Amino acid sequence: MPPKCKFTRDEIIEAALGIAREKGIEAVTARAVGEKLNSSSKPIFSVFENMEEVVQETLIAAREVYNGYIEQALAGEKPFRDVGSKYIEFAIREPMLFQLLFMKEQTQKRSALGILPMIDDNYEEILASVKQGYGLDEDTAKSFYRHLWIYTHGIASLIATGVCSFKPQEIGEMVSEVFMSLLKNIKASE
Repeated sequence: MPPKCKFTRDEIIEAALGIAREKGIEAVTARAVGEKLNSSSKPIFSVFENMEEVVQETLIAAREVYNGYIEQALAGEKPFRDVGSKYIEFAIREPMLFQLLFMKEQTQKRSALGILPMIDDNYEEILASVKQGYGLDEDTAKSFYRHLWIYTHGIASLIATGVCSFKPQEIGEMVSEVFMSLLKNIKASE
């Protein structure tokens, strides 16, 4: 009978996620995960086939962290507004995970409309919150969402990379100004 594994799959992924949060996904190596677990790297390979599998599971765990932010926003009083705030909050609190999920080079270039469903598992729920919350048809909601995502992504990227820092009030004012301008423009053209 083979010896019982020293660590569970979840413990190994949690250690890898901790490394990714601190130093980025490139730092998730067998040696680093072993050190995080106060062990050698050998127990990792009694649970996983290879480090590629560990990295893929770490990516899934990072996405689950992000999804938690979005689920919280969608349950709020003003879901779409809250999604933008939570997106930026995720970049503030989890800059390395934000970079991993939303700032990696894409192998295929997509239009701004095509990228959102590809990078965000929550796309359909967020789009539904736009349509329901503001009484917009599908195409108008997609356009509104795309414009605001580009703006909030810019703020979040500046924060996650340390290029700029903003005060919470400043972020709220900037996003509200763009939000209201876009909504006013949409309503005027209806």
